[in-house]
Amino acid sequence: MTGTLINALTVLIGGSLGTFLGNRFPARMQETTFASLGLFTLVIGITSALVTGNPLIVLGSLLIGGLMGEAMQLDARLERFGEWLRHRLVKEQSGGGARFVEGFVTASLVFCVGPLTIQGAIEDGLMGDYTKLAIKSMLDGFAALAFATTLGPGVLASILVILGFQGGLSLLAGLGANFFTDPMINELTATGGVVLLAISFRLLDLKEIRAANLLPALFVAPTAVALMDVFGISYYL
Repeated sequence: MTGTLINALTVLIGGSLGTFLGNRFPARMQETTFASLGLFTLVIGITSALVTGNPLIVLGSLLIGGLMGEAMQLDARLERFGEWLRHRLVKEQSGGGARFVEGFVTASLVFCVGPLTIQGAIEDGLMGDYTKLAIKSMLDGFAALAFATTLGPGVLASILVILGFQGGLSLLAGLGANFFTDPMINELTATGGVVLLAISFRLLDLKEIRAANLLPALFVAPTAVALMDVFGISYYL
């Protein structure tokens, strides 16, 4: 959990600084910063998606995972959780509620879906190597600053998701050290890359996609690879 704790600390520092500076940033600078994050997320998403050895696994995982996410209404539940946190952490302000929830949901997805989250958490849990999470922590710290200047303190609430999701991955990886194979990690990373693309479209105001409802795909992808192994089906196309 060392890497996750470092990650949470950098988001706390960056998010706090961004919240403090938010009103002092001109609107045009905030828009440009947001667009930069959207473009960077787009590039990372494409790069991650290309590591797949079998695009059909990614496609199937997204379709099945998306249906599961819609059935469980994960996006709506995440927003309700953000609203619940806002009522307990932030004083009511005009228009502040929607912005808090958007900051929480957007930051949580960006910080917890990327390839560095998955690979870094697994390596931290399996080998105690938190190098990738240390790199991710630096990126997330600056991203938290940028997000918070526009979306406010909701970004800070994403720390809870980082500790729960990313930390949980590390703990699970530690328990199942012999379970994850390279193909499983590759397909999980590639599927996460496509989910990141959905987030980038939202950041760039191109299309509103319920990215949180795609999160089950991150569990479907490695499970599909494991089942193919069990039944002796070739992983590569």
